[in-house]
Amino acid sequence: MSLDPVAGIYRLGANGPSLTTALAAASATRRQVALLHIDIDMFNSINVNMGEEVGDKVLAAVAQRLRKTLPPDGWLWRLASDEFIAAIGYREGESDGSNVADQIRDEFEIPLSIPPYTLPITLSIGVAVFPDHANNAAVLLAKAEQALLQVKQQGLDNVGLYTATPVPAASSDGFAERFVEALDNNEFRLFYQPLINANDGGLCGFSALVRWQTEHHGLLAPNRFMEIIERVGLSARLGWWVVEAAMRQLAQWRQQGLDYLDVSVHLTDELLTQRDCLDRIGELLHRHDLSPRALEFEIPESALALDARQVQENLIGLRALGAILTVRDFGLGGLSIAALAQYPLDRLKIDRSFIRNVASDNRSAAIVRGIIAMGHNLGMKVTAKGVENETELGFLRRNHCDFFQGYLFSAPAPAEELDEMIRRRFLLPSAFAPTRPERTLLLLDDEENVLRSLVRLFRRDGYQVLAANSVREAFDLLAGNTVQVILSDQRMPDMSGTEFLTRVRELYPDTVRMVLSGYTDLATITEAINHGAIYRFLTKPWNDEELRDHIQAAFRAYEQQASDETAY
Repeated sequence: MSLDPVAGIYRLGANGPSLTTALAAASATRRQVALLHIDIDMFNSINVNMGEEVGDKVLAAVAQRLRKTLPPDGWLWRLASDEFIAAIGYREGESDGSNVADQIRDEFEIPLSIPPYTLPITLSIGVAVFPDHANNAAVLLAKAEQALLQVKQQGLDNVGLYTATPVPAASSDGFAERFVEALDNNEFRLFYQPLINANDGGLCGFSALVRWQTEHHGLLAPNRFMEIIERVGLSARLGWWVVEAAMRQLAQWRQQGLDYLDVSVHLTDELLTQRDCLDRIGELLHRHDLSPRALEFEIPESALALDARQVQENLIGLRALGAILTVRDFGLGGLSIAALAQYPLDRLKIDRSFIRNVASDNRSAAIVRGIIAMGHNLGMKVTAKGVENETELGFLRRNHCDFFQGYLFSAPAPAEELDEMIRRRFLLPSAFAPTRPERTLLLLDDEENVLRSLVRLFRRDGYQVLAANSVREAFDLLAGNTVQVILSDQRMPDMSGTEFLTRVRELYPDTVRMVLSGYTDLATITEAINHGAIYRFLTKPWNDEELRDHIQAAFRAYEQQASDETAY
């Protein structure tokens, strides 16, 4: 996933050339760097009128022409759907950013040939200069974007150098005023799409999605208004409205006793680069009396690609609070594995575009399997977005995806229409029923209160839970049930946990056997592990989430072993 599959060049922040490294090299050789933020004018009309296939060909052709026009030692990245970033290093007397931008515009006086179409293309370009306008990559990118916004205020097919003059809040048609008025009139609404736990198919939360209820155009999805909101510099204001509205709704559900419901909400680049981001979120959590663990913040790949210190500090702070951090629409932005390892992330959300062909396309299937495996190897969980049929669901379940979201379960709906869904909780029981009993967990502990706590903890994950408070009862349950994973106490009156599991290994060698104990006898543990009697030794008191993860990993280990044996 190094090169962008459409444009054939590196995504900014992927495994290709680093802007930060380029600036450091320029500084060492006493050169300036001009950063060009390039936007294809009216690109959305191509996708709408001619189709996305033609749009993709246009992007590839634009990237190729940009590459040929730039100096040989220049850099070029794809930033977003219709935006590119170019950078050139130069010394006094050589072509600067404005000159190169003019050369690019001259090249695009020749229309693109995309058979059967001949398409005239114009570009708007904002230019910022290192170190004149900024001394690091993140700020330089922001200044180039501001220069582009200034250019857009003047019309299409223009070039502009960054100035400190603020971008006017209002667009030429008064959109900014209408947006502010819409916020004041409560025209923006949150819709919620259910998040489904892969273990049992149970509803475990909702993804919050913004909609605009307009008087003349009806209900608008974000693709109808977000681009212009970003252009006029108001996306942060809408972003904060979404975060607060989602928290307010979550607090209402918690007050109703629905403590198993979490909410995921999108944090934009603009919010994550603000110094007070963490403080504002902390204040909202306190105001609504919410545990940070109930919030999942979805982070766009573009924010991680910035390599900005402020973004990293905010993410570290959110993780320290206990919030869940998810990479939004993973795979579209070409984010490098190094970036994944750099940030404190909990989940990956796979975009719908990778999922739609998994049943018929080997490459799509391989990519999705690879993303899931990579996420798990990095200690992360994986959500599939846009699951629309049971074939896709079956593929994702067989490959151990952790959560699902999509129209197969429900379209997004306003909070007032979710009562029946929340009451049912299991939205598609038929799809999960055949495999639900296969995951059977046996718990053994002679302390009744510990056993009851463990049963409550693991039943929420959809396992068939068998509980025994003696070794004899445990053997009886094993004789009458197919058990994959066993979690046993160590110190019991009739037999130690490692002795019990050693005997279980002889009778039921395929089981995955684990010890949970408040006592540690290193010699006994070492001997049991060396003889293969136990898979893992865990200690009391336990952390609920960590213990649930250990059990889930044990089931995966069992299923992988069974799959390997079937293959041979």
